[in-house]
Amino acid sequence: MDHDDRQIGRILSRREALLLIGASAATLLTGCGSMGSGATPETSTGSVPSAVPSPPTTLQPLPSPVATVTQGALALPATPAPMTTPVRIPVPACIVRPEQTEGPYFVDTRLNRADIRSDPISGIVKEGLPLTLTFVVSRIGNDGCAPLRDAMVDIWHCDAQGFYSNVRDPRRDTTGEQWLRGYQMTDASGIAAFTTIYPGWYPGRAVHIHFKIRTTAAGQVYDFTSQLYFDDAVSDAVFAQAPYAARGNRTTRNQSDSIFRRNGEQLVLALTPTDQGYAATFEIGLQL
Repeated sequence: MDHDDRQIGRILSRREALLLIGASAATLLTGCGSMGSGATPETSTGSVPSAVPSPPTTLQPLPSPVATVTQGALALPATPAPMTTPVRIPVPACIVRPEQTEGPYFVDTRLNRADIRSDPISGIVKEGLPLTLTFVVSRIGNDGCAPLRDAMVDIWHCDAQGFYSNVRDPRRDTTGEQWLRGYQMTDASGIAAFTTIYPGWYPGRAVHIHFKIRTTAAGQVYDFTSQLYFDDAVSDAVFAQAPYAARGNRTTRNQSDSIFRRNGEQLVLALTPTDQGYAATFEIGLQL
């Protein structure tokens, strides 16, 4: 288990940000600060990053979720819940993102796949509301931002019942199972896309997805780790449905999670309803 609690990376200074994105966007960066990190079953404590993205001129269309859940499709809330909690901070495309704790459940499985819902051995597909998640990864340099090709983007998260695969958990031993884990390499446009499910919850943590980006573009291994979050109102609507409803009422909302409170509002996904579930695009840049 990872109990790391060190500072990692940094947020660009105002002067550096002005040089990269111009005075008109720089005002949006005011107030960005540093943070800490930590984890214990993942009950709170954050840290800082060194991230900033610039999307390609034309983004590729989001892939539609493939495959259906094993017990029928889930329905979106009749009227998608408004994204009101917390208020997301509008930022320019090329922006520093907060780095946060890796937590205790990262397993370097090296599963290169876009659809991470199934276990590669048993073939069992995890139930849940489909979520298409697209990363747009850029590299920040003296000349600005450019798409970062061949970066390894890992994601991992719990299932609808709050369990992670391939870990020994007091509640359930999932050693050897590898659902809801995988990685993709970014293409020439810096894009890596995944099909997964809306994550469930477990005590002490807000609803979240972990991600890690690794690259050797600068001639050495660069590792950036953080987490993605969801609007509480949307989670409430999703968790009222099967298979999430069987878990009962969650105990930790965003503002109750000390990891989220360390700049997590900059990591809340903007969700778009699709025919099957939700889609989201997350832009991030790395200062290599």
